[in-house]
Parts: sequence; C-alpha cells; structure tokens
Amino acid sequence: MKVIIVGGGQVGAYLASLLMERNHEIKIIDQREARIPVLTRDLPEECVIYGNGAEPKVLERAGIRDADVVAAVTGSDETNLVVATLSRLEYGVRRVVGRVNNPKNAWLFQSTMGVDAALNQADLMARLVAEEMTMGDMMTLLKLHGGQYSLVERMVDSSSSVAGKTVRDINLPLECVLVALLRDEELLLPRGDTMLLANDKVVAITHTTSLQRLADILGPGK
Repeated sequence: MKVIIVGGGQVGAYLASLLMERNHEIKIIDQREARIPVLTRDLPEECVIYGNGAEPKVLERAGIRDADVVAAVTGSDETNLVVATLSRLEYGVRRVVGRVNNPKNAWLFQSTMGVDAALNQADLMARLVAEEMTMGDMMTLLKLHGGQYSLVERMVDSSSSVAGKTVRDINLPLECVLVALLRDEELLLPRGDTMLLANDKVVAITHTTSLQRLADILGPGK
C-alpha cells in the first residue's frame, strides 16, 4: 500500500521503518529542517519530504492523490486534524489515522473530521495501568479497536470453578472469545469440547467491560 506519514518524530519515524519492513511504499513529511537529516539516516532519501504536511501542495508532492492511507502523527492535534480533513474530504483517501496528543481533544477526532482511527496514547496508557492494577494475575498483551478490546492472558487457578470443565460448559461473558490455551509446551485452539485444566494459560479477546468477569471466572473460586 501507499502510505503518507505526516510527522517525522519518534512515532512517525518508527512507523515508517515498520511499514517499509513490510514492503509498503511510504512517504514521510516533516516541516522541521533539522529533523530531515535524522530521518534520512534510517530511511531512503526519496521517502523523506521537507514541508508542512497541512498544506495541499506538500501533500500533493508526497502523492496523496494515489495514497491508500494517511497517518497524521505530529505533536500538534490541530495539525493532525487539518491533515485528516484534507486527506479525506479533499483527496478522498480511504483510510486516515490521527494521533491524539491531548486527551481532551479526543472528541474532535471523529469520522466527520476525516478520522477513521484515533490513536489516543495517553488514554490507552491510563487504561492499561488501571487494568493492570485491578486485574490481578491477568496480563494485557495488546489493546485493540481504540482500547475497547484487549488481548489478555490469564492462568487457570487450581481452585477455579472452571478447572476441569469444557469450553461449552463455561459461562463466558458475551463479548469474550477464547483464542488459545497454552498447556506445557503445547498450544491448543479451544473448541467446545476442549477441557480447561488447572495451570493452563488462557489467551482471550474481551471487551473492557468483561475483563473483570473473565478474571473472576479463571481466578480462585469463592
């Protein structure tokens, strides 16, 4: 895919390197002259563009008319919103990602402003810390869909009420799916007749509202 990244800071530079490793065609824009030599140390010179990514002529120089994705990841929420709005409403880019720096501005990063996915780093970090403090032995492996869902891992406690039960007999929360069981050196894909044993590591995808319920199910019996 053709991806334009507006913002050549640590986030943008890392994103560019990651996408290039996956064979995507990228252009990265930054308006800080001193940042350009830093970017060209790790990225091909033809991929780096000096200019204000909120200006149409700079976006056009980066090839926005043919872009599949635009990621606005500067340190300015105002700039990111301008880039998102231009990308979607002026150039019809089908996928636009915007970085939220100030959580108080998160409400602005909506589809009406051209943003398909808003990356609110502060909010995701706060939620992750809060979950780690309340979920006991449950580990969050990955946040999904703007932090609404989590990929988590939790060991089945030896006194858990589900130890020795099959998956079909467990009353899982509605928005929760078991993805895998790690048993000794083996990875099992859970089916209805798969039995959960004490000390199995359960990997699940669950909505944030179901995290506590899942932790209670797999944890010590009451």
